[in-house]
Amino acid sequence: MNYAEGKERRGEEKRKEREEREREEEEREREEEEREREEEEREREEEEREREEEEREREEEEREEEEEREEEEEREEEEEKVLES
Repeated sequence: MNYAEGKERRGEEKRKEREEREREEEEREREEEEREREEEEREREEEEREREEEEREREEEEREEEEEREEEEEREEEEEKVLES
């Protein structure tokens, strides 16, 4: 092998190594982006679960308040009946 062939071969090897490093870097970037998307999705799901839980709690509070109002109205009606009789 002469000098020119050796130089060409070394240049080709370096080019292949550079291309391989670039492919590996691109793959790492894609994997990182995928991890970020997955994390964002988990966060959105958690936020949705929290909103749903808050809504259930609010509805339960409203039901309890309504029940208390109804019970109070019934007591007042009973008191009125007792007072009228």
